[in-house]
Amino acid sequence: MAMLYYAGYNGSIAAIASPWIAHSFGLDQSAIAAVFAWLALSALGSLGLSRMADRAGRRRVLLWSAAAIPLCSLGAALSTKLALFVIFEIALGSFAGAAGASSIVMLAEALPIARRAQGQSFGGLAATLGAGLCVMLMPAVVALGISWRWLLVLSTVGIALLPWLARALAESGRWERAAKAGDSSRSRFHDVFVSLYRRRTIALMTCGLMGAIAGEGISTWGYFHAVSVVGLSAGVASVMTLVGGGLGMLGFPIGAWAAERFGRVPTVVISGGAVAAGGLCFYWGPPAHFGWPILWLCAAFLFLNAASNVSTVASNAAITELFPTALRGTIIGWLSLVGAAGSLSAEATISLLARPLGGLSTVVGWLGLLAVPGAILFGIVMDETRGLSLEDAGKEAAFRARER
Repeated sequence: MAMLYYAGYNGSIAAIASPWIAHSFGLDQSAIAAVFAWLALSALGSLGLSRMADRAGRRRVLLWSAAAIPLCSLGAALSTKLALFVIFEIALGSFAGAAGASSIVMLAEALPIARRAQGQSFGGLAATLGAGLCVMLMPAVVALGISWRWLLVLSTVGIALLPWLARALAESGRWERAAKAGDSSRSRFHDVFVSLYRRRTIALMTCGLMGAIAGEGISTWGYFHAVSVVGLSAGVASVMTLVGGGLGMLGFPIGAWAAERFGRVPTVVISGGAVAAGGLCFYWGPPAHFGWPILWLCAAFLFLNAASNVSTVASNAAITELFPTALRGTIIGWLSLVGAAGSLSAEATISLLARPLGGLSTVVGWLGLLAVPGAILFGIVMDETRGLSLEDAGKEAAFRARER
């Protein structure tokens, strides 16, 4: 959870500081969207590192990430050339994504059946609180008149986590047993597509692509929309983000409760539709003559974040349960790659259509509607795993027999 907090902070810096990053490098709305399209390439690094989590161990990848993230943050902070900044940010995103994936997998493998969804809710809460720290610091940075780059400099303090993690973090017992049995070494990168898991994998990747296209704009441009489109100050926009995002964290326990009470699949279906509705309210509002735009944006942002957090808990619980130990990190890596393709598609679309359609926010609202068919497909195709052991849900015995 400490690593999820740290990854959440680092993963939010570019989005929160986007108005000031655009100003520093002289970028308009289309150009800053193109930059974020390049940043989506970090998923390629996350894919390779997530695969290493299945082959070399979850703990080792977490330690690598704890060592690399501060170095990448410092490099990005010192970069005055846009190309160099993008390179360091891609590396930062790769290690932050791998840290998040390994942590999510370890939570699933450490907890008993009845607590797995709750564990994912605590993990999501930790990542959100990390992002919240960045939100709280941004207005202070503006008020002090210092550069947004100090948010990246602060990240370098995370190097202090490394010796503590090395002492305190034990390797996943399930991974150690799989490694001892030879399952990890025998598994291959493409085993997620064998007949046992092909339907699950293709469905998850299709849903993930639509969800990434919808979610990229919704999750990336909220602060930019509030500051650069609606015209709120940095302080007021941070209040909106903290109030809406803070109360929206109620979605984590709600998601855990719903995933255990009703199942992972129906929870994802309902929350996916709610995310699309929340995105439209936030990015296409407030109405032109609405007297208190901050109230509209806070309410819409709260609903959007709550729905997104419910979806995150249920989908993370399902994904970590649908595959065996030897492929649990690998499938998250594959989904990161699909997410990168979706993010690239979304940012490229925003970059191309922002001017002709009347602004970035209009395009983001349209793209957010893709969350609806993604949620419906998840409901039609995906197997329910509520109440099953990881071994049964992931067809562990059948996979081991097939590999041998």
